[in-house]
Amino acid sequence: MDTEIRTGLLMEIRIECGDAVSVRGGENTIVMIPFTGSTDGPYFRGKTVGTGVDTQRIGKDGQALLSARYMLEGTDAEGRACRVFIENEGSERNGFTPRIVTDSPLLKEWETAELGATVTGIPGGVLIRIFRKGAKKV
Repeated sequence: MDTEIRTGLLMEIRIECGDAVSVRGGENTIVMIPFTGSTDGPYFRGKTVGTGVDTQRIGKDGQALLSARYMLEGTDAEGRACRVFIENEGSERNGFTPRIVTDSPLLKEWETAELGATVTGIPGGVLIRIFRKGAKKV
């Protein structure tokens, strides 16, 4: 029987940023920000494995293209130990698109779901919200 998966929040990740490093080139400035983070939601609870990195390419027009990559380790809603890799790319202008890879059988549909994300500044870091863009039949 088909089950409708509703649009909704999958994860809310609290990110704590480290010290940024940068290089200014002729066309772009590159800023790399190391970070750690954690999530405590209904589908997955965990924290970063080591350190993730957000790489920002800032053009002459001041627009930034962001690309963050990190892995979380924890448990899914069934209590199984698992990992979730997240690659989140985009910009404030065009939005953010996360891609997920996981070894959790429960969360595997996140790998093919159409996802979106928001990035909101908080003291000492950012809050990432990853959500389904629309309903999907599985």
